[in-house]
Amino acid sequence: MQNQINNEMQITIYYLNGQTEAYTFSQFADPMALEQEVQQEIRRILDKEWWFFHLADQTVCVNRANVSKIELKPAIAQIHGEGVFANAQRVTPLSRAHAS
Repeated sequence: MQNQINNEMQITIYYLNGQTEAYTFSQFADPMALEQEVQQEIRRILDKEWWFFHLADQTVCVNRANVSKIELKPAIAQIHGEGVFANAQRVTPLSRAHAS
């Protein structure tokens, strides 16, 4: 995968109001780090109340309370343990009911 070669990740944020946005950034962990270190760093970031994305022209602040889901690409195989479903496959994409 090209993203893994250049150490870049993409995060897609799904908000409670139905909006989405995506960012790319350098991986927050050293690719050679131990699996446990990677897992701890990801969980530590996701536990924060606010996430900050420093862009070239602005900083975007995201309140985690407004987020329903995030997706990270490429997959992070180093995450194991409680609350992790290994070898999962998406059968149907997320869909929202339309109001009549």
